Amino acid sequence: MKHAPFVTHRGIVAPLDVANVDTDAIFPKQYGRSIAASGFGPILFDHWRYLDAGDLDSDHSRRRENPDFVLNREPYRRATVLLARENFGCGSSREHAVWALRDFGIRAIVAPRFASIFAGNALANGMLAVELPAAQVAALFDWVRAQPLPELEIDLPRQRLHAAGLDFAFDIEVRAKQSLLAGWDEIERTLQHRDAIAAFEARRLAEHAWLR
Repeated sequence: MKHAPFVTHRGIVAPLDVANVDTDAIFPKQYGRSIAASGFGPILFDHWRYLDAGDLDSDHSRRRENPDFVLNREPYRRATVLLARENFGCGSSREHAVWALRDFGIRAIVAPRFASIFAGNALANGMLAVELPAAQVAALFDWVRAQPLPELEIDLPRQRLHAAGLDFAFDIEVRAKQSLLAGWDEIERTLQHRDAIAAFEARRLAEHAWLR
């Protein structure tokens, strides 16, 4: 599946001031019975977001929202960047967690560290996971809380994160950066070598005719 390229993104930042956010908090297990890969935006952070329990048959538009949860408040309802603390996305490997974030509208997450499987799932779904030192993340939390409309810009080609009065550089693997800029998942990345693959298969059949 090809994703929208991630080049430069500007959006509202939502501060989720919690460490060790696991994938069950992001996408609760009772929804994992669905075989769909989309439509999970309304159940992102389900246990924190609503005051009453939900399941696959729930009409989420009728559920009572928790007014204290950050994504239920303005302007964070419109956030496309999530700011989090240490070890975001830990726990089980469910890709549904990334699907729920994506379907809510999140394009990037900024944190001091991500669970490795979550980071891989984010990349596979066109979402940028930006790791910054804890002190810089703390500065961003302070900045967000002081802004009526906290918007920042993420420049992937230059690997810079810009906000009013703040400018941070971030590292990213070359392969991951290339995939995000091009909008490739692993299948699309493999297909970039289709000519070499076809040549290899033709050569193998010529050398081992019994494989036909």
